[in-house]
Amino acid sequence: MNEIKIAKKNIHVNIQGYLDNYDDWSEEFARKMAKIDNVKLYNDHWELIYYFREYYLQNLVAPTMHQMIIELMSKNIKFHDKKKYEEHIYALFPSDPIREICKLAGLPMPQADS
Repeated sequence: MNEIKIAKKNIHVNIQGYLDNYDDWSEEFARKMAKIDNVKLYNDHWELIYYFREYYLQNLVAPTMHQMIIELMSKNIKFHDKKKYEEHIYALFPSDPIREICKLAGLPMPQADS
């Protein structure tokens, strides 16, 4: 088990950096993990992080890329095309958006698509 220090408290994470305890999440945790993963957090990042946390509380599972795009695209006045919004998500989180957002939101690591 790994630990990271957030505000003088040791927080347990797995080897990939995902929280062991959902309730240990804080914005400070997200900032620290983003820094480790070389992600600069701006408003669009935080929107996705909080969306994932709310979605998880309601459904006990993280949204898929498709669910996220359909739900958030309609709320975002800048994007009216699914492909453009998906490109925007990948610009924010280039490697693997769903996994990275889950990590920053303090959610369990999502299962691989089968």
